[in-house]
Amino acid sequence: MKKLFLILCIVLQTKSFSQDKPGRVFFTGNINFVLGVNENYTLFQQDDDESLIIPTAIFARIGFGYEFKKRVAISFNSGYDYHWNYAVSAIPAFGSLQFNLWRNGDDVFFIDTSYGKMFRMSKNYADGNYYGLGLGYQIDGENRWNTVIRFDLHRKGIIGFKNNRLDSFSIGIGFSFF
Repeated sequence: MKKLFLILCIVLQTKSFSQDKPGRVFFTGNINFVLGVNENYTLFQQDDDESLIIPTAIFARIGFGYEFKKRVAISFNSGYDYHWNYAVSAIPAFGSLQFNLWRNGDDVFFIDTSYGKMFRMSKNYADGNYYGLGLGYQIDGENRWNTVIRFDLHRKGIIGFKNNRLDSFSIGIGFSFF
């Protein structure tokens, strides 16, 4: 009986060390830029020094999460958002669910969705909800550092804006560290 128990322990230990790990922890960060149409742009005046497309906001985000079997990842993120055309500063705190659509080696094309709370830094507007939907491409890098390019749609629930929300589309660049 002792020999059977010893053999069973050795087999279980060998089996547990020989399998691939089901997931991995990661750390991520990115900077997103929002571009908008300049309201002061005139089409027929060429010498007014106004651009048609101007930057309207910047978002800085940082987060950590866990990836399951190189297919699905969940993360918790926070950051700082500033929309200078509305003088709106906010701190979003949200959870994200990422699904890898296809993988080529360690390069990944993914879609993700986010939901959380947005905390306002001024008393002009109340705190609101935060929603996000995005597409991204993660490019394999050296030493577990990866470059991430993102396209995101953000919706911030702010009472007092048109339809009580502020929508924006952003282009971002960032990193992930596994």
